[in-house]
Amino acid sequence: MRIALAQINATVGDIPANEARISRDIARARELGAALVVFPELALTGYPPEDLLLKEHLLEDAEAAISRLARATSGIVAMVGYPERDRDVHNAAAVLADGRLHGVYRKNRLPNYGVFDEHRYFRSGRSGAIVDIDGVTIGITICEDIWISGPPASAEASAGAQLIVNLSASPFQSGKGTERERMIGQRARDGLCAIAFCGLVGGQDELLFDGHSFVVDHEGTVLARAPQFEESLLLCDVDTQAAAAARLRDTRTRPAADGDEPAVDRLPRLASGARIADADTAPAAIAPVLDPVAEVWNALVLGTRDYAHKNGFEHAVLGLSGGIDSAVVACIAVDALGPEHVTCVTMPSRYTSEGTYGDAGLLAQGLTVPLLDIPIAQAAELYDAMLAPHFAGRDADLTEENLQSRIRGNLLMALSNKFGWLVLTTGNKSEMAVGYSTLYGDSAGGLAVIKDVPKTLVYTLAEHRNAREDRPIPHSIIDRPPSAELRPDQRDEDSLPPYEILDGILEGYVEEDLGREQLVARGFDAATVDRIIRLVDLAEYKRRQQPPGIKVTSRAFGRDRRMPITNRYGG
Repeated sequence: MRIALAQINATVGDIPANEARISRDIARARELGAALVVFPELALTGYPPEDLLLKEHLLEDAEAAISRLARATSGIVAMVGYPERDRDVHNAAAVLADGRLHGVYRKNRLPNYGVFDEHRYFRSGRSGAIVDIDGVTIGITICEDIWISGPPASAEASAGAQLIVNLSASPFQSGKGTERERMIGQRARDGLCAIAFCGLVGGQDELLFDGHSFVVDHEGTVLARAPQFEESLLLCDVDTQAAAAARLRDTRTRPAADGDEPAVDRLPRLASGARIADADTAPAAIAPVLDPVAEVWNALVLGTRDYAHKNGFEHAVLGLSGGIDSAVVACIAVDALGPEHVTCVTMPSRYTSEGTYGDAGLLAQGLTVPLLDIPIAQAAELYDAMLAPHFAGRDADLTEENLQSRIRGNLLMALSNKFGWLVLTTGNKSEMAVGYSTLYGDSAGGLAVIKDVPKTLVYTLAEHRNAREDRPIPHSIIDRPPSAELRPDQRDEDSLPPYEILDGILEGYVEEDLGREQLVARGFDAATVDRIIRLVDLAEYKRRQQPPGIKVTSRAFGRDRRMPITNRYGG
């Protein structure tokens, strides 16, 4: 059976544009001889629609679009993810063929952890569903349905499914694509059936979807794989008889089938009308899986591009300090938007060294982006003079340092207001974790590109980007000890432990929820652990006011890790 997986980049709420993408790929799949084309979870509305699902008219618009799409299904069967409005709202898959809606599958397992809030919006389905297409029994699942062993996928396999399709919107984090393949390969072996995973691609606020659609046979072997981080129509010829033959030789599935009748809805039998010449076989496209660093880089580039374009921005601006963080963000911005759509700004103070100032210029030159030079020393002196009567008798401290950062934030926001540019902030996850940033200063902007990237990974990403022929980041930026340059001879390690140690503690405390004693047992100094835990807890109010950033780790600040600001637990 020839199937097509339509890995599309949907925009949340843009039903007309999403419908056009779906209609386009239905036509393309039909031309390529596919009997079935599968689209991602909630492809029609984009994922996650969040409180848009509380709008009755959005649900009505989605239903009308499904009716229109059904009329485009002559000669092919399509499965499209959409929100179904019945007595309640369901995360559903519409089965379209012969110009009409033949049935609906409702997602059984609604995730309510991490970034997911599906119990807030949907009622769960109560059973699996199978449909016979051209004599092949196909089971239907949506995302989380297949992450947990057992029904509905196991029930569909017991009911005779030779192929199970999974419509998915599975958010990216580093390494997750490989994890999905392993997990779904095991489900295929358990059920002795082929499985086709169709993933959403694209950025949506903090979330990034990597696509990585694929098909495995009943032994878990990958038959086809779409590229990551780009739209694709993946074609695959699946030998569905191989699964049936395997079940005759391997009787492991019989005990389940001999028990109570599995809870599976049987949708009407369908004939696709697909026409494939006997000698015509689909090429076995197996795109390579990117290495972990390349995955993160491509995720950040796609997330930046989609956040900008889907929110109506054509141009971005950022402050270029001559440090590693702003250098990496500048490179990501150029890869995402093109150098003609990126402006960098250097804003030297009296503490800015010749080295960082010069390196900012070299980086801008290497990236072929314009560099605006707006010194802030005079403005900082004016602020100091304005406040001097009120600060009389008090020594200079963080207040004066933060004023410099806030002046820079004001300048970048002024450029944004004047020219309609998106301000990209350059703070990394390590700094945001411990509050090493200035509210309304270096945190002022529209998108925090590396908000979920630990400092040690920032250096790795810089080396990754410099492996290309243009090598835009001067090695002096990579080699120089990091500094905010807000006072004489300042170094990050004056205030923080070395980033190798800091990131290790943060990984345990933030991503793994380890307590103090567990971190000390891992070999970290107890006093350092106590200090970092205190800094992380105190900085929650700052993080709550940061711009959104692209999730690439297992526990991102924002919609993923949710801690109360008012909190006296102490670690």
